[in-house]
Amino acid sequence: MTNRPISPHLQIYRPQLTSVLSIVHRMTGVFICLGLPCLVYWVWTLTQDQEHYEQGRMVFGSILGRTLLLGWSFAFYYHLCNGVRHLIWDMGKGFDIEDVYRGGWLVVAASALMTVVTWVVAYSIRGQG
Repeated sequence: MTNRPISPHLQIYRPQLTSVLSIVHRMTGVFICLGLPCLVYWVWTLTQDQEHYEQGRMVFGSILGRTLLLGWSFAFYYHLCNGVRHLIWDMGKGFDIEDVYRGGWLVVAASALMTVVTWVVAYSIRGQG
């Protein structure tokens, strides 16, 4: 066995915005995929009788259900915004370090803002009905 040096890894490097956003992008993609069966279940309950519809409302109206919906909505918006950021990079733009960080913080802020707006609008529509 040889004592060759190993590559630096997570214990060596300090987390940077770019690496954290990259990891979160992957995590949100997985989270969205895991949520797809729940979305299918919800749509299915809408097509069934009153009993199944009420069951779906109970599941997604619970604290756990709403927490998951909040997480999925943020994950969707984050994944969308970061995907647009990657498309901009694919066009060869935004590679200056200042642009990379500005774009990263913009992705986080836009995702949070869109999530809040979605939930505010959803609750205002719900209150009118």
